[in-house]
Amino acid sequence: MKNKAAISLSIAACLALAYPQFAGAQSTDHSQTANDGTMQSAAQSDAMDLAPANANLENALEANKVQQGYEFKAKLDGAVHLKNGPELPRGTVLEGRVISDQMKPGGPSTLALRFTQADLKDGKVVPIKATITGIAGPQYDTGYNLANQTSSWNDKTLRVDQIGVLSGVDLHSNVASRNSGVLVAEKKDNVKLDAGSQISLAIAESNLQANRNPGNQKNGGM
Repeated sequence: MKNKAAISLSIAACLALAYPQFAGAQSTDHSQTANDGTMQSAAQSDAMDLAPANANLENALEANKVQQGYEFKAKLDGAVHLKNGPELPRGTVLEGRVISDQMKPGGPSTLALRFTQADLKDGKVVPIKATITGIAGPQYDTGYNLANQTSSWNDKTLRVDQIGVLSGVDLHSNVASRNSGVLVAEKKDNVKLDAGSQISLAIAESNLQANRNPGNQKNGGM
C-alpha cells in the first residue's frame, strides 16, 4: 500500500513539474467548486428569508427612454410581513432603480431592475432585497390579477426564468443576484412596462443601505 501511495505521489509530482498548468488547473477546479458551493448555500439562505408580495408599478419604464440610475416606484397592494424585518403595510411604496438598459440597433433590448427600499408612512426607510417572480400588464388593461402567482414561490426557489412573461419579453431573475430581475426582448423590440403593471416579488429586509447618488439619477415620474 505504501509503495502504491508513493508511486501515485511521484506521478503527480512529475506532472506538476512537466506541466505546471496541470497543478494550477487542479487548484482552480477545486477553488471554483468551493466558490460555487458557497454561493449556492448563500442563495438558499437568502431564499428562506424572502416573503411573497405583489405591487403595482407607478410609472412606465421603457428601455429606449430611461437611463441607468433612473428611479421608479411601485406600491404594495397588500400587507407583507418580512420574515427578518418589520411589516410593510398595504400601500407601502417600494423604490427601485434601473441598473442597466440596452437598446442596440438591430439587437434585443434589455432592462435590469433593482428594488432598493420600502418607504413606510411614518417616514421610516427599510432597505430591501427583492427578486421579481412574475409580471403582468395593468389589471384595467388585461383583467388579469397577478396575486395568484405568489403561490408558485417557495423558499427553495433560487431563480426564475419566464419566457413570454409579457408580449415579446422574457424575465430572468436570480436570488443570488443583487438585481431584482432582467427583462429581455425576444426579438428586436423595445422592453416596456406600462404604469400600473403588476409585479410579483419575493422580499426581505437587506443589511445593505440603499445607495443613492442624486447626481446620477432622474426623477421617477415621466
